[in-house]
Amino acid sequence: MRYRRVLFAAVSTVVLLIASATAATATTRSYRNYVALGDSYTSGPLIPLPRLDPLFCGKSTQNYPSMLAAALRVRSFTDISCGGADTTNMTRRQSVTLGSNPPQFSALRSNTDLVTVGIGGNDYGVFGTLVGTCPSLRASDPTGNPCQERFTVGGVDTIKAKIADTGKNVEKVLAGVHARSPRADVLVIGYPRIAPERGYCPKILPFAEGDYAWLNDVEKTLNSAIEKAVAADGKATFVDTFGPSAGHDACAPNGAAWINGQHTKLLAAAAYHPYRTGMAGVAGVILRHLR
Repeated sequence: MRYRRVLFAAVSTVVLLIASATAATATTRSYRNYVALGDSYTSGPLIPLPRLDPLFCGKSTQNYPSMLAAALRVRSFTDISCGGADTTNMTRRQSVTLGSNPPQFSALRSNTDLVTVGIGGNDYGVFGTLVGTCPSLRASDPTGNPCQERFTVGGVDTIKAKIADTGKNVEKVLAGVHARSPRADVLVIGYPRIAPERGYCPKILPFAEGDYAWLNDVEKTLNSAIEKAVAADGKATFVDTFGPSAGHDACAPNGAAWINGQHTKLLAAAAYHPYRTGMAGVAGVILRHLR
């Protein structure tokens, strides 16, 4: 059985590389200077092998920007993404363990012709609040929606209210990108699905059953706010990964999941973060978009 899994993984990798090469040759424009901006869903913490610039940004050499850069055969590639980043870290240095990450806009140049941006989930602590609070509430009402109830005050969903402001922040980020790299194609990458559309896997994703639907709704709201910011910007393009990641949520079988569950896995993925399969999946979505 182990042999079959290894064989499947090897075949999948070959298929991905072929698909990536095909997509790259089908693009309408070749790119020379690519910059990747973003948070941990861009950087890929604990996916082997890590970059050291700085180490505790959790940047992987196998994240989707690295795969995209290889497939597009760009001349210059700068990945300045960093785990924990929010929109303020585009213009402000970010402190990390044993160092700091420069303001992410510092990587942009006038000759940059491709920029990917994956940001917004950490604004106002939304992502950290959900994964830090919801699992501890499951025991109080396993089949209910205790986390949704915790964050609903006076009939207002306070998490979604914060996300509305996140969209405004993303608009400012895009304006900053255009000002620094006016000739660049700017792709804003949405967040892939974490929870399944149906079913539950409490050992992997320890939310109460009723909170699965709410988690999906929160993520849809976040992606929608980012997509609206892109539309208001009028120059960038939104790349949806939520839809294409259906069936690849944290509850998906081994090898199919793009997202890890509650347990950090060394040399695989941080808790609640993408596996290499997720990075490959997102890279494939972007390459298809670039055809």
